[in-house]
Amino acid sequence: MYIGKTPALGNYQKCDAITTSATATYNLLVGGVAVSPETANNCIVSLNGVIQAPTDAYTIVGSTIVFNSALTSADVIDFILILGDVLDIGTVSDGTITAAKLADTAISGKTALAVAPADTDEFLVSDGGVLKRMDYSLIKGGGNLLQLKTVYKQDTFSVAGNSGVFSDVTGATVDITPTLATSKILVFLTTNISNGTHGYGAIVRLVRDSTVIMGGTASSNRNMIVGGAQIHNNGMPNNVSAVYLDAPATTSATTYKLQGSGETGSTFYVNRTGVDQDLSYLGRTPTTITVMEIAVGVL
Repeated sequence: MYIGKTPALGNYQKCDAITTSATATYNLLVGGVAVSPETANNCIVSLNGVIQAPTDAYTIVGSTIVFNSALTSADVIDFILILGDVLDIGTVSDGTITAAKLADTAISGKTALAVAPADTDEFLVSDGGVLKRMDYSLIKGGGNLLQLKTVYKQDTFSVAGNSGVFSDVTGATVDITPTLATSKILVFLTTNISNGTHGYGAIVRLVRDSTVIMGGTASSNRNMIVGGAQIHNNGMPNNVSAVYLDAPATTSATTYKLQGSGETGSTFYVNRTGVDQDLSYLGRTPTTITVMEIAVGVL
């Protein structure tokens, strides 16, 4: 049982203004779109300031109103109000629901995603006919190469030895800005080092920004390094190669670089022998650092 004022039901619409002429039939439009009332009884029509009787004064045929006699240009249709189905909300008229009427949380495709999806962005999938949502992190591909940066250093580098003090190797630096914070950075390093003093040590390490990465655990005065050499008889420089999978966990610009150190009282060299004699059976070597951003996912 319902007590109180009867709820108003239906899709109430006021038709566009109609200019009369020597005819009895006129199109019914709302916002320029044709509308079709269910019956004449679903309309309130005012003509020349007088409410007209449904079916007696006019009938409804599809999306037109037909008066019982032709009007003239002197007649004025004050308004036509369509009540819709007064017993039911009925079916929404075509073209009446626009994107502006939808909430941003509605699935409409109204808003475009301008950047790569975040791991917590949700997608809809059908699981055995049941529509479910899931995070992007669960469906994005893993192991995809997103970008690659490399530096190739051919010239030589030298710095006065200072035990335990590392210097950036000029030209052995590469910058990369990860696309995803979850990405891994695969680092490839190859270099050749030497010392200008017989029997003295030369060591190198790999650094991300100011953080030393890859190497054995530092112990007392023993540094975390990727390789080194103790030079004898001024022979060919010692090759140091390394591969390391780094996890910077950032989308900010990141710098990978090579640092070297020589024993105090000597000179640390890159890409050349210690003496660097001008002999055809000696030579110069290159240094390369290559970094690859790898997308890591469940799949």
